[in-house]
Amino acid sequence: MKIQFTLNNKPCLIDSDPSEKLIDVLRRENLSSVKQGCMSTSCGSCYVLLDNKAVASCHIPVGITIGSEIITLEYFSKTDFYSDIMKGFEKAGVSMCGYCNAGKIFLAYEILNILNEPSRDKIKLIAARINDCCVEQNTFINGILYAYSIHFDKEKLRKNGH
Repeated sequence: MKIQFTLNNKPCLIDSDPSEKLIDVLRRENLSSVKQGCMSTSCGSCYVLLDNKAVASCHIPVGITIGSEIITLEYFSKTDFYSDIMKGFEKAGVSMCGYCNAGKIFLAYEILNILNEPSRDKIKLIAARINDCCVEQNTFINGILYAYSIHFDKEKLRKNGH
């Protein structure tokens, strides 16, 4: 079946069984940031943005992505949002092990994108979707809060013409 979606801001048409997992399709497209880990959604290694929501690509059948926008870490890492998240993580001491980076980064993005004023409790609920494989939960939450401050302080400056 022909399946069309937008991948990293470019139109993509693939020929695939609709039940094939998105992770397998993305790996065939040579997107190495999408890693095969636990295959049960909790490690974060296969996370992507699907229509601006952080999802585990190991559990998404590619057939439901028709007409959707998919962003991988390869593309996202070139954005200002990524830079702000990484600065927040660095300030908090969030380790980037290489295994679960996509999960941590995309959950942080989703939190910053949907919560007008993130609280520790709201962040904790969303962040619980992945295991704390290499970072303590409070450190991760602090990193997200720092990233929020960095990102939205820059946005305020831009709006005020600075």
